[in-house]
Amino acid sequence: MPVTAKLSRSFYDRLGDDLANELVEWFNQVDATYRGDLRQLNELNFSRFDASVGERFAVSEIKFAEFESRMEKRMTEFEARIEKRMTAFEARIEKRMTEFEVRIEKRLMEFETRMTEFEARVEKRQAEFEARIEKRLNEVELAMHHRFDVLQWRMLGLLAAQFALIAGLYLK
Repeated sequence: MPVTAKLSRSFYDRLGDDLANELVEWFNQVDATYRGDLRQLNELNFSRFDASVGERFAVSEIKFAEFESRMEKRMTEFEARIEKRMTAFEARIEKRMTEFEVRIEKRLMEFETRMTEFEARVEKRQAEFEARIEKRLNEVELAMHHRFDVLQWRMLGLLAAQFALIAGLYLK
């Protein structure tokens, strides 16, 4: 949009209307030319800027893809290391659990052996105790038979003495 330049009246008076109008017309043409040139320059600069931004986006996308690729590789390596460590950890735990089970089994067997030995000792002592009791009961029983026999003989002796006494009283 051309801007119409107005010059002062003294300028018109000195140069005249035709020359002043021609000068105004020339200014307007120069203005339009400069505006067109400026527009072309701005469009050219914008095109370059747009291309530069496009390039930068392309470079950024490439760099991001590279970064993403590196991160994916690192994550894969990390997962592999974790998996390896977990496998080793599981193997160690399994080994320790097996060793623990073996120790427990061994101790249980030792305990069972000790319990069997203890039961055998208890049974032996019980058998010895029962044998001593049986022996003592037999001794007491023999002693009681002996005393009973002695008592029987004494009673028989007393009975014979009483019988003799009674018989002696009758005979008298």
